[in-house]
Amino acid sequence: MSQHTPNELTEIFKRDHDLVTRLKTEDAHYARLADDYHEVNREVHRIEAETEAASDERTEALKKKRLKLLDEITAIINKARAEA
Repeated sequence: MSQHTPNELTEIFKRDHDLVTRLKTEDAHYARLADDYHEVNREVHRIEAETEAASDERTEALKKKRLKLLDEITAIINKARAEA
């Protein structure tokens, strides 16, 4: 498996690196969502890289969960960006 995991928040929100770092330390809800996102994203990556087996249903459920988490994270980042 490669060292690079696609869809990491640091890649998605490159221009907001400082904001994401601040939110991770100052907003417990954001930090929990980000941790959940990273866990799900890495699991999806392992399945896609074929280092972990999963049914199609499990894979789709994880992808939907990842998308839901990303939507919530994006909303928090957009709000924080607007308030800055």
